Amino acid sequence: MKSLLIAVLGLGLATGAAQAGCVKGAIVGGVAGHFAGHHALVGAAAGCAIGHHMSHEKRRRQAAAAGGYRPH
Repeated sequence: MKSLLIAVLGLGLATGAAQAGCVKGAIVGGVAGHFAGHHALVGAAAGCAIGHHMSHEKRRRQAAAAGGYRPH
């Protein structure tokens, strides 16, 4: 489990800000999943998806406030 956490953190540092939401969500989801019945990997996957979505929404709101967002 420690090696998985180190790999996720290393990947997050290597990819930069583009995956920051995923890495943060994966860490929080993994910890929550571990304490909710030893489902750390499921929690990490769900946390990654949620974190990525929230990060995208935040960037979209910031772009819209700056006048640069154009929906497809």
